[in-house]
Amino acid sequence: MHVRHLEAGDRELICRHREAMFRDAGRDDATLATMTEHFRSWLTPRLRDGSYFGFMLEDQGRPIAGIGLMLIDWPPHPLHPTQDCRGYVLNVYVEPDYRRRGLARELMQLADAEFARRGVSYCVLHATEQGRPLYQELGWRGTAEMAKAIRG
Repeated sequence: MHVRHLEAGDRELICRHREAMFRDAGRDDATLATMTEHFRSWLTPRLRDGSYFGFMLEDQGRPIAGIGLMLIDWPPHPLHPTQDCRGYVLNVYVEPDYRRRGLARELMQLADAEFARRGVSYCVLHATEQGRPLYQELGWRGTAEMAKAIRG
């Protein structure tokens, strides 16, 4: 198994992983196609400038798992009173043939180390039901966050 940092050339792979992750969570193909089209153009400059970063795991040169990371501008908060950003974990995906081998755990440990290296003390993610048990095992906890879609 080989670990490497994400590169600008990983754009289509990241898009495919993101789409598969949401498909596994039960989202419909039409919505995913629209999302991916817009995500691709959102992702391109962020991969290039390094504001979207992360890791890819490869098996004999074949990408088998990936994770995206970001630093989100956020005002100081009781959970991080001296910092003006939060780490954000997204697009955690393991190819089906490689699941249940500890790869998602490895990706999350890489994320922890990268955030620590960058001086980030507080991180967030949005968990699928499939990923929630692992995240909880790794010390992640639910928060009081709520969400609402605004139609207009």
